[in-house]
Amino acid sequence: MDDAKSELVRTWLIKARNDLGSAKKLAHGSDAYYDTAIYHCQQAAEKALKAFLVYHDIEFEKVHNLTMLVGFCLEIDPEFNNYLDAAAILTPYATSYRYPNELFELEPEERQIEEALELAEQIFNFVVNRMPADVCPMSARKPSPE
Repeated sequence: MDDAKSELVRTWLIKARNDLGSAKKLAHGSDAYYDTAIYHCQQAAEKALKAFLVYHDIEFEKVHNLTMLVGFCLEIDPEFNNYLDAAAILTPYATSYRYPNELFELEPEERQIEEALELAEQIFNFVVNRMPADVCPMSARKPSPE
């Protein structure tokens, strides 16, 4: 893989890691902002999935639909099937709490943010552990169980 592609994949993963970190801080800080935190959960999963697709030279549109992105990933690795439900749960958070909307409350509930954090972290870790170490940002790769 050439250096430019490695750097692009690494950048997607750094952005995903940072969105996940932002979500945690926003959800658990002294002033919690669940609406913004849940958005960053969706973004972390989206960027991790896009990193995987870029690594495998799969083109994709500018979309926020995680189910669609997981579908593309499934063509490469059938294990992504385990994340279709997570993708369906996280996808609406790209927009649902970002703007005033009569369909959603102003803020998600605490149980929703905790679920979103868990699902985003699962997707992020799954992707990172399927990537070579040279494209993973420092502190992103979890040790493999022995």
